[in-house]
Amino acid sequence: MLHINTNGTPRGDNPFAPNPKADPSIYALGVRDPQSMAFHPVTHDLWIIENEPRGGDELNVIKSGKNYGFPLISYGRDNDGALLNGGLTQKAGLEQPVYFWTPSVAFSGMIFYTGDKLPKWKNSILAGGLSGMQLVRIELSPEGRVIGEEKLLRDMCRRIRDVRMGPDGDLYVITDHEDGEILRIVPN
Repeated sequence: MLHINTNGTPRGDNPFAPNPKADPSIYALGVRDPQSMAFHPVTHDLWIIENEPRGGDELNVIKSGKNYGFPLISYGRDNDGALLNGGLTQKAGLEQPVYFWTPSVAFSGMIFYTGDKLPKWKNSILAGGLSGMQLVRIELSPEGRVIGEEKLLRDMCRRIRDVRMGPDGDLYVITDHEDGEILRIVPN
Protein backbone atom coordinates (compact mmCIF):
# COMPACT_ATOMS: atom_id res chain seq x y z
CA MET A 1 0.00 0.00 0.00
CA LEU A 2 1.36 3.38 -0.97
CA HIS A 3 0.69 6.71 0.74
CA ILE A 4 1.51 9.66 -1.50
CA ASN A 5 0.79 13.36 -1.75
CA THR A 6 -1.65 14.67 -4.35
CA ASN A 7 1.28 15.53 -6.65
CA GLY A 8 2.49 11.90 -6.56
CA THR A 9 5.47 12.40 -4.27
CA PRO A 10 5.96 10.17 -1.21
CA ARG A 11 4.75 11.53 2.10
CA GLY A 12 7.58 12.23 4.50
CA ASP A 13 5.82 10.48 7.39
CA ASN A 14 5.58 7.05 5.75
CA PRO A 15 7.05 4.35 8.01
CA PHE A 16 9.73 3.19 5.57
CA ALA A 17 10.80 6.67 4.37
CA PRO A 18 13.83 6.86 6.72
CA ASN A 19 15.30 3.65 5.23
CA PRO A 20 17.40 4.64 2.17
CA LYS A 21 16.95 1.12 0.71
CA ALA A 22 13.12 1.24 0.88
CA ASP A 23 10.63 2.90 -1.42
CA PRO A 24 9.62 5.99 0.60
CA SER A 25 6.02 5.81 -0.66
CA ILE A 26 5.31 2.44 1.04
CA TYR A 27 2.81 2.65 3.89
CA ALA A 28 2.03 -1.06 4.50
CA LEU A 29 3.18 -4.41 3.06
CA GLY A 30 1.82 -7.86 2.23
CA VAL A 31 -1.42 -6.84 0.53
CA ARG A 32 -2.18 -8.98 -2.50
CA ASP A 33 -5.11 -7.61 -4.49
CA PRO A 34 -7.18 -4.86 -2.85
CA GLN A 35 -10.45 -4.55 -4.73
CA SER A 36 -11.97 -1.76 -2.70
CA MET A 37 -11.17 0.59 0.14
CA ALA A 38 -13.34 2.67 2.45
CA PHE A 39 -12.78 4.80 5.51
CA HIS A 40 -14.70 3.78 8.64
CA PRO A 41 -17.31 6.49 9.32
CA VAL A 42 -16.50 6.71 13.05
CA THR A 43 -12.83 5.76 13.51
CA HIS A 44 -11.70 6.96 10.04
CA ASP A 45 -9.44 3.89 9.73
CA LEU A 46 -8.81 2.62 6.20
CA TRP A 47 -10.48 -0.76 5.58
CA ILE A 48 -9.86 -2.87 2.49
CA ILE A 49 -11.26 -6.01 0.97
CA GLU A 50 -8.74 -7.99 -1.01
CA ASN A 51 -9.01 -11.04 -3.19
CA GLU A 52 -6.71 -13.96 -2.58
CA PRO A 53 -6.26 -16.78 -5.06
CA ARG A 54 -8.70 -19.67 -4.60
CA GLY A 55 -10.01 -18.80 -1.15
CA GLY A 56 -8.86 -16.64 1.69
CA ASP A 57 -10.35 -13.30 0.59
CA GLU A 58 -9.58 -10.84 3.40
CA LEU A 59 -11.05 -7.86 5.21
CA ASN A 60 -8.25 -5.77 6.73
CA VAL A 61 -7.72 -2.47 8.55
CA ILE A 62 -4.59 -0.90 7.11
CA LYS A 63 -2.12 0.50 9.65
CA SER A 64 1.18 2.27 9.04
CA GLY A 65 4.18 -0.05 8.78
CA LYS A 66 2.23 -3.29 9.19
CA ASN A 67 2.75 -6.38 7.05
CA TYR A 68 -0.44 -8.22 6.06
CA GLY A 69 1.48 -11.33 5.10
CA PHE A 70 0.94 -12.16 1.46
CA PRO A 71 2.50 -14.40 0.13
CA LEU A 72 4.09 -15.63 3.37
CA ILE A 73 0.74 -16.42 5.03
CA SER A 74 -2.68 -16.90 3.49
CA TYR A 75 -5.96 -18.70 4.04
CA GLY A 76 -6.16 -19.33 0.30
CA ARG A 77 -4.37 -21.45 -2.25
CA ASP A 78 -2.34 -20.50 -5.29
CA ASN A 79 -4.11 -20.36 -8.66
CA ASP A 80 -2.90 -23.89 -9.46
CA GLY A 81 -4.48 -25.19 -6.22
CA ALA A 82 -1.21 -25.64 -4.31
CA LEU A 83 -1.00 -24.39 -0.73
CA LEU A 84 0.71 -21.04 -0.40
CA ASN A 85 3.95 -21.32 1.57
CA GLY A 86 3.01 -24.82 2.72
CA GLY A 87 -0.38 -23.69 4.07
CA LEU A 88 1.07 -21.31 6.66
CA THR A 89 -1.70 -19.04 8.00
CA GLN A 90 0.11 -17.29 10.89
CA LYS A 91 3.60 -16.00 11.50
CA ALA A 92 5.06 -13.67 14.11
CA GLY A 93 5.20 -10.07 12.92
CA LEU A 94 2.49 -10.55 10.29
CA GLU A 95 -1.05 -9.27 10.70
CA GLN A 96 -4.10 -11.52 10.76
CA PRO A 97 -7.12 -10.41 8.73
CA VAL A 98 -10.11 -8.97 10.55
CA TYR A 99 -12.11 -11.60 8.67
CA PHE A 100 -11.58 -13.99 5.75
CA TRP A 101 -13.70 -16.05 3.35
CA THR A 102 -13.05 -19.53 2.03
CA PRO A 103 -14.24 -20.24 -0.60
CA SER A 104 -13.61 -16.91 -2.32
CA VAL A 105 -16.38 -14.43 -2.92
CA ALA A 106 -14.11 -12.47 -5.32
CA PHE A 107 -15.03 -9.13 -3.86
CA SER A 108 -15.44 -5.95 -5.84
CA GLY A 109 -16.65 -2.56 -4.55
CA MET A 110 -17.41 -1.90 -0.88
CA ILE A 111 -18.81 0.87 1.29
CA PHE A 112 -19.72 1.60 4.87
CA TYR A 113 -23.44 2.30 4.92
CA THR A 114 -23.98 5.62 6.73
CA GLY A 115 -27.54 6.43 5.66
CA ASP A 116 -30.68 6.51 7.76
CA LYS A 117 -33.08 4.61 5.47
CA LEU A 118 -31.75 1.22 6.57
CA PRO A 119 -31.01 1.89 10.26
CA LYS A 120 -30.15 -1.74 11.13
CA TRP A 121 -27.40 -1.59 8.50
CA LYS A 122 -25.84 1.66 9.75
CA ASN A 123 -22.02 1.44 9.77
CA SER A 124 -22.13 -2.04 8.22
CA ILE A 125 -19.81 -2.86 5.36
CA LEU A 126 -21.52 -3.79 2.10
CA ALA A 127 -19.39 -5.47 -0.56
CA GLY A 128 -20.16 -6.95 -3.95
CA GLY A 129 -19.17 -10.49 -4.87
CA LEU A 130 -18.21 -11.45 -8.40
CA SER A 131 -17.74 -15.22 -8.40
CA GLY A 132 -19.85 -15.37 -5.22
CA MET A 133 -22.71 -13.59 -7.04
CA GLN A 134 -23.94 -11.82 -3.94
CA LEU A 135 -23.97 -8.64 -1.94
CA VAL A 136 -22.41 -9.25 1.47
CA ARG A 137 -23.34 -7.19 4.52
CA ILE A 138 -20.74 -7.34 7.27
CA GLU A 139 -21.81 -6.19 10.71
CA LEU A 140 -19.08 -4.91 13.02
CA SER A 141 -18.86 -4.48 16.77
CA PRO A 142 -17.85 -1.03 18.07
CA GLU A 143 -14.33 -2.50 18.49
CA GLY A 144 -14.17 -3.45 14.80
CA ARG A 145 -14.73 -7.21 15.03
CA VAL A 146 -17.05 -8.97 12.60
CA ILE A 147 -20.15 -10.03 14.53
CA GLY A 148 -22.42 -10.93 11.63
CA GLU A 149 -22.50 -11.64 7.92
CA GLU A 150 -25.55 -11.53 5.68
CA LYS A 151 -25.54 -12.76 2.08
CA LEU A 152 -27.97 -10.81 -0.08
CA LEU A 153 -29.21 -11.02 -3.71
CA ARG A 154 -27.93 -14.57 -4.15
CA ASP A 155 -31.21 -15.62 -5.75
CA MET A 156 -30.52 -13.25 -8.67
CA CYS A 157 -27.36 -15.16 -9.72
CA ARG A 158 -25.63 -11.96 -10.81
CA ARG A 159 -22.04 -10.87 -10.38
CA ILE A 160 -22.06 -7.73 -8.22
CA ARG A 161 -19.51 -5.26 -9.57
CA ASP A 162 -20.02 -2.34 -7.18
CA VAL A 163 -22.21 -0.94 -4.41
CA ARG A 164 -22.69 2.72 -3.50
CA MET A 165 -24.95 4.78 -1.29
CA GLY A 166 -26.81 7.54 -3.08
CA PRO A 167 -27.44 11.00 -1.64
CA ASP A 168 -30.97 9.76 -0.93
CA GLY A 169 -29.64 7.11 1.50
CA ASP A 170 -30.67 4.23 -0.77
CA LEU A 171 -28.16 1.60 -1.87
CA TYR A 172 -27.28 1.20 -5.53
CA VAL A 173 -25.76 -2.02 -6.84
CA ILE A 174 -24.26 -2.54 -10.28
CA THR A 175 -24.37 -6.06 -11.73
CA ASP A 176 -21.73 -7.36 -14.13
CA HIS A 177 -23.19 -9.46 -16.89
CA GLU A 178 -24.22 -9.08 -20.52
CA ASP A 179 -27.33 -7.04 -19.70
CA GLY A 180 -25.93 -5.37 -16.59
CA GLU A 181 -28.30 -3.62 -14.22
CA ILE A 182 -28.33 -0.87 -11.65
CA LEU A 183 -30.40 -2.04 -8.70
CA ARG A 184 -31.79 0.26 -6.00
CA ILE A 185 -32.15 -1.28 -2.55
CA VAL A 186 -34.73 0.38 -0.35
CA PRO A 187 -36.40 -0.55 2.96
CA ASN A 188 -39.49 -2.80 2.85
